[in-house]
Amino acid sequence: MAQIQGLAVHAAGAELLPYRYDPGEMGPQDVEIAISHCGICHSDLHLISNDWGISHYPFIPGHEIVGTVEAVGSAVSTLMKGQRVGLGWQSNSCGACEWCTRGLENLCPAAEGTCVHRNGGYADSVRANARFVIPIPEALDSERAAPLLCGGITVYNPLRTHGVNPSSRVGVVGIGGLGHLAIQFARVFGAEVTAFSTSAAKEDEARAFGAHHFVNTRESKAMKEVAGTQDFILTTVNADQDWSTFIQTLRPTGTLCFVGVPPSPVAIHAFPLISGLRTITGNPTGSPFRLREMLDVAARHGVQAQTEAFPMSKANEAIEKVKKSKVRYRAVLAN
Repeated sequence: MAQIQGLAVHAAGAELLPYRYDPGEMGPQDVEIAISHCGICHSDLHLISNDWGISHYPFIPGHEIVGTVEAVGSAVSTLMKGQRVGLGWQSNSCGACEWCTRGLENLCPAAEGTCVHRNGGYADSVRANARFVIPIPEALDSERAAPLLCGGITVYNPLRTHGVNPSSRVGVVGIGGLGHLAIQFARVFGAEVTAFSTSAAKEDEARAFGAHHFVNTRESKAMKEVAGTQDFILTTVNADQDWSTFIQTLRPTGTLCFVGVPPSPVAIHAFPLISGLRTITGNPTGSPFRLREMLDVAARHGVQAQTEAFPMSKANEAIEKVKKSKVRYRAVLAN
């Protein structure tokens, strides 16, 4: 079996360097994907820097992968060579636990990340269990579909899990790589959408993505005016905020859902939760079933990431731009 060529990080925070590895024999459930595109996700930056304490070096980052099936294991009957497919954050699960048998493979205790303790998508090829390799609908462009495999499902899954529908009033905090996709999906579900941002300059773009309203969170008057108006608030930011203000923005039975990870613990007074039956929750990526559904919805309703493409060889430059928040809104590496 030929070696796989990619770009690996060899120590915490180091730059990517060329790296070859032997993927070993194909397992019966394996699929090998020839990669055409791989998105750069903020999770890659955390793994490169070992912010979560789970990185093993050297490793090839990348988990927003689009490409074509290059080879399949002996037990794979659902995918064919040459088929265009995608692979997201997760590449395997046990398949037998309570969560896997309920179609919630993303909650499996033995879940395997595509680039956690293994090599991911900043490469010419990657392998994964066939259950996590998802066909890409024809209507989706490969470059713009790649960020949907993690960024897209990260915002789509909570909207679906919490039953967002045409009667819902949905707030999206942060108009960036996740937020611009969340606005689009919430609008597709028929919700009334409010964008919350510290950057007044993003108002026009937020409205172009589908937001009905825009609130500058730096203006206390503007925040007070929307108190008690939202059913569901999805926060996509990795920065600390005055979370009590967002709790006050919820209607009774409303939910504040985290998909971004602020650096400090979230401190909230219990009384607004008790008095209004309000909830604070979080949401991980989605199951293979939910990924298929999301891609189908995106294809039928024209949801797509706004992307900036870089050659795979320029991955280090692309990562620096993402770190400095100079990409609007998702960087994608192309082979």
